[in-house]
Amino acid sequence: MPEASDNPSLSAVAFHILVAVASGSRHGYGIMKEVATATGGEVKLNAGTLYTTIRRLLDDGLIRETVAPRGLDEVDERRRYYAITPAGRRAAEIELARLKSVVQRAAATLRPRHSG
Repeated sequence: MPEASDNPSLSAVAFHILVAVASGSRHGYGIMKEVATATGGEVKLNAGTLYTTIRRLLDDGLIRETVAPRGLDEVDERRRYYAITPAGRRAAEIELARLKSVVQRAAATLRPRHSG
């Protein structure tokens, strides 16, 4: 796996979008709902931020447009679906490792010290 220094860190929005499409393709509104659900409502993406970030992720090759998933009861031809690419999965994994490291360092720094 590439080192975290090989890739710049992802924005929080980009990371949430990659995680949302990591388990299967979703359309824009589905991504918005998944991010809100996964974060307990703490992150709510507006349409402008969502689609600007989706465009950047497409341009960077981290997601791709795909067909609607099979088994949908209702298919709206106007909806565009997005799926993570192998490069997107690697970028999300690198960002996850970076975030874990940040949290570990913060926890160690903030841990109460016992006075002797």
